[in-house]
Amino acid sequence: MTFSQGLGSGTLMVMLSILIIITCLALTGYLAFSKRLSQSSDWKAMVTPLASIMGSGFLVSAPLLGGLVGSMALPCMALLLLLAYGVGSAIRFNIEYFEPIENERGLAQSMAFLSRIVLAAAYFISVTYYLQLLAAFILHATGVDHPIAAPIITTSLLCLIGGIGMWKGLDMLEGLEKYAISINLGMIGSLILGLIIYNVNLLLGGDWKLPNVSSEVNFDDLRVLLGLLIVVQGFETSRYLGANHPSKQRIQTMRRAQILSGIIYLSFIALTTVLFHDGIGADVTAIITMTAPVAIVLPVLLSIAAIGSQFSAAVADNEGAGGLIQDISHGKTTAKHAYLLILICTVILTWETNVNEIIAYASRSFALFYMLQCMTALITAHNTHKLDHRNTKLALFAILTLLCFFVFALGIPSE
Repeated sequence: MTFSQGLGSGTLMVMLSILIIITCLALTGYLAFSKRLSQSSDWKAMVTPLASIMGSGFLVSAPLLGGLVGSMALPCMALLLLLAYGVGSAIRFNIEYFEPIENERGLAQSMAFLSRIVLAAAYFISVTYYLQLLAAFILHATGVDHPIAAPIITTSLLCLIGGIGMWKGLDMLEGLEKYAISINLGMIGSLILGLIIYNVNLLLGGDWKLPNVSSEVNFDDLRVLLGLLIVVQGFETSRYLGANHPSKQRIQTMRRAQILSGIIYLSFIALTTVLFHDGIGADVTAIITMTAPVAIVLPVLLSIAAIGSQFSAAVADNEGAGGLIQDISHGKTTAKHAYLLILICTVILTWETNVNEIIAYASRSFALFYMLQCMTALITAHNTHKLDHRNTKLALFAILTLLCFFVFALGIPSE
């Protein structure tokens, strides 16, 4: 049943669309132009991990989980978020206890250095992921269906970003990030509002019910679920904001970003469950057609936000990878050569994978990075004898290390 049928009037559906547009513009405008936020150091420290988490896979999470586990999507998302929060606690521990000794020599320092190499590789994959997802949304919006259209679009964008990086650096594109983040968060707020009204309308009309879709979870489904860790990835960015924000602030704002994003993700999955249906499959752009019954404007808003946010995220991770390459090589690799290496690797990935495969590869690469970060925390905790709840932390970090290893070893793409 569509929203207009539930209310008995297409006029009210148009009114909801207008309300969604106004909400989106208001939130976007406030986030982009608020002097209070622009002058808040806490907001600047929190918005980076928050935007990264929400941009990593918010739009693909509902259709992929719906097609995979049906009505079990909400508890499965809760488990992914719980794992991410646990890993976040290990990274927060490293910010507090490892960063002061990072320049010393030892096993923990070697593990942390190895994790930076893995993170650089993970960024290569995530850049490809973001732009493949962007291409998928462009093709969906234009109605183009050709097997090489997506890799051609992705390659063109990679050449554009890499070319600018080699020419003048990516600083000139950083200004786009602020507005892309604002548009994305504004869209998410208006989408949640529309879904709340849609669900309440169904509930009041006595038409709300769980969808009749398969909710069985077998071992292969579990492996695919592990391959979706990328949808809640991004919180680790707080670890590398030390030049602008002190450790205590990064720990607090990272925790807030994970809690807030967790609430948003769970609300989103809970509110979209009623829209699940047979045949969602592994279509990463299915959120566009799924939300069409809610409000006629949502598919357009979602497409715009998806394209902007994925481009911005690709630029950010490209720049992050370039910086890591220079750091790992101790400055022996120039920015131009770093961006050239990224361009070559990401173009190869583009033509050797599809968007569902790259999601699983990105999840596994970040899982390996998280595993090394948890091992760093485990070693640091073991070497820190005067530590509150030391045995509990040792057990937690050991369990998280194993869980991240399982994600790395077992995660597979959806089909």
